[in-house]
This record gives sequence, C-alpha cells and structure tokens, in this order.
Amino acid sequence: MLKKGNKLYSILTGCCPRCHQESMYMDKNPYRLGYLFKMHERCSHCDLKYKMEPSFFYGAMYVSYAVGVAFAVAAFVISYLFIGVPLFYAFIAIVGTLVFFLPVIIRLSRNIWINLFVKYDIKAVNPNAQNISS
Repeated sequence: MLKKGNKLYSILTGCCPRCHQESMYMDKNPYRLGYLFKMHERCSHCDLKYKMEPSFFYGAMYVSYAVGVAFAVAAFVISYLFIGVPLFYAFIAIVGTLVFFLPVIIRLSRNIWINLFVKYDIKAVNPNAQNISS
C-alpha cells in the first residue's frame, strides 16, 4: 500500500517529496522536541531545497488546524461514542490527545504542506529512467 512514489508515503514517513530517498528531518523522532523543527537544508540525493522561500512553512499552520481538528474529532468519537465516557471526560480526552500528539501534528502538517507544492519525480531517483522506459 505505502510504497515510494506515493504522496501518502512521503507524508507519513517525512521523506523528501521529490525522490523519497531520505528524511527531511535531522531526527525522525518528533518527540525529541529539540529537533522537532530542525530540517536538512537540502536533500542530499536530489538537491531539493526544503525551505523554498523564507517562512515557507507558515502555510503549514493552516494545515495543522485541519489535522488537529481531525485528531480532536477522532478522540471525541472514540471516548464519547465508543467507550461511553461522560461529556466532560470526552473533552479532557480531546485536550490530552491534542497535547500528546502535538509533535506528530506539526510534522504531518509540514509534510502535507510541502507535498502540495513538490511532486514525486522518478528522474530524481533514477536519472536514466527515461532510457529504461524506452
């Protein structure tokens, strides 16, 4: 299901959106908070510049709102509708979920944002790809 060449692969793994060969982040673990926002300047394989312009990832804040709402709705549905906790505790579950998953939400939002602008390019992986298909 998740294989290289698929945008979902790049979004979920945090790898380079153009070549899918390496992680964009200096540390893959989002819970190492000191490295949460630290990214490589460029992909060492295809030379894609991750921060295409100053403040490029500010747009990811809009995406993080949507991702956060999705996490909150999931927490509410699971706690209130499936488990059956009282409404007050369901809202506590929402807040707890958002706090716990904040680093994941931030990384997912950045991954989604950059994948909106950069497409997978088989030639970045294999420069002879056109010759192979001929």
